[in-house]
Amino acid sequence: MAASSSSSLSQRKYDVFISFRGSDTRDNITSHIYAALCSARIQTFIDNELRRGDDISDALLRTIEESKISLIIFSENYASSRWCLDELVRIMECNKENGQIVIPIFYKVDPSHVRKQSGPFGQALARYEGHPKMQTWRHAFTKAANLSGWDSQVTSPEATLIKSIVKDILGKLYYASSNNFDNLVGMSSHFKQIESLLSMINEDVRIIGLWGMGGIGKTTLARAFFNHNFSKFEGHCILENIKQTCEKCGLNEVRDKLVTGLLRDVNLNIGTPNMGIPFIRDRLHRKKVIIVLDDVDDFQHIELLVEQRDCLGPGSIVLITSRDKQVFKNGVDRIYDVPRLDYNESLRLFSRYAFKQEHPQEFHHMKLSDKAINYAKGHPLALKILGSHLRGRSKQEQESALRKLERTPNMAVQQVLLISYAGLDHQEKNLFLNIACLFKGVSGNEVKCFHDACYYSTDIGLAVHIDKSLITIRTDGVWMHELLQEMGRQIVRDESVEEPGEYSRLWDYDDISHVLTNNMVRA
Repeated sequence: MAASSSSSLSQRKYDVFISFRGSDTRDNITSHIYAALCSARIQTFIDNELRRGDDISDALLRTIEESKISLIIFSENYASSRWCLDELVRIMECNKENGQIVIPIFYKVDPSHVRKQSGPFGQALARYEGHPKMQTWRHAFTKAANLSGWDSQVTSPEATLIKSIVKDILGKLYYASSNNFDNLVGMSSHFKQIESLLSMINEDVRIIGLWGMGGIGKTTLARAFFNHNFSKFEGHCILENIKQTCEKCGLNEVRDKLVTGLLRDVNLNIGTPNMGIPFIRDRLHRKKVIIVLDDVDDFQHIELLVEQRDCLGPGSIVLITSRDKQVFKNGVDRIYDVPRLDYNESLRLFSRYAFKQEHPQEFHHMKLSDKAINYAKGHPLALKILGSHLRGRSKQEQESALRKLERTPNMAVQQVLLISYAGLDHQEKNLFLNIACLFKGVSGNEVKCFHDACYYSTDIGLAVHIDKSLITIRTDGVWMHELLQEMGRQIVRDESVEEPGEYSRLWDYDDISHVLTNNMVRA
């Protein structure tokens, strides 16, 4: 991955810098694009002054550096201008050094002529043959022409071309505006881990699975990694909530969204879960793309969405998020187990949501933070929800809310965690509730012996729970996240709102004492 810029794309002065040959395009496509961008409230720099001399100014070089996107309009005589040539070189340097987004537009010129500096386009450059910068210019043309861009001879009429370009720029600016991952707690270390996993894969197309319990940050991480890197790829697509979308619309519609997103062809409707169709396959294979498939719960979805690596261009990356490790077993190269936040990361995240500060400034806020962090146990969603719930409340209300959590879990957090529980069958749910209420910390062999003696095939049950990130088995016992344990216990409490004697399981000393004293054991 390219090195990060000292100023992120989201902090640049201009949205778009336009590089063009004035005599060719100032009065046609350049002015029309500029007007369309301004109409869309996209801050655009265009140099409309008559240029004298050959040397590009330092001020203009800084303007290129301060832009999020450079739009290069290649016309027949573009290469005849020394000014344009030096602009192009600086633009491609910014692309390499800090990930500046570069969009080439081939206006009435063949992209291959720009790439190879041949035909009429090459003749315009030939006037500088023997110049010491010639190889630098040629290299810049080749690099720029290899980027994904727009061809006026393919997309017409011009009004349609300009509308498509503006839409493309708006999309790229949206992603770039989300590219400040420094504001996302823990992302730098996550990125290093993912890039390390990618470096271990020798395949032309690399597929990484992001795995973990609900709310642990898989989607946030995948989206942040995508936003940080999408400008380095010729095609990009995020498909979020695939499980929900497939249930509502079917897998074919998901496949259509993926292929049309990568090819930027809004009129393409393949209507089939098969990317092997020759013309689609050929078009995709020419592109290095980055894809995020979010919330996949069926391994067949991976098989049908990215089943053939050679459908995608060399260097492509696919990130897939799931709560179920089994989903990845036949479709990914490496799995990243998204970890909990550590104490300092938890403190920073909670403080932002509870106090709108990076760290608590008051003693009371620090004590409150410690209690919240102890409750959430490194779970990002719980910290966000709890922080938001406490923000702006009085000291008494905040302390009351935390005391309530000791008996009643936060329902917003529970709703996210319940999704994994809902995916279990009847016996697996019973096993989960037994572990949550009675067997957390007990050795795996003891858990297995107890349940096998009852009615379980415990080996497969435990394996399912591990794959769904509901439990872990260590040498010192079977464990689950405290929030999952509280969810399980709340499920049992909900069996009877008022009377513990109606619970299917008892674990609380006071409840057990109450039931035995009153002889109210559930029949």
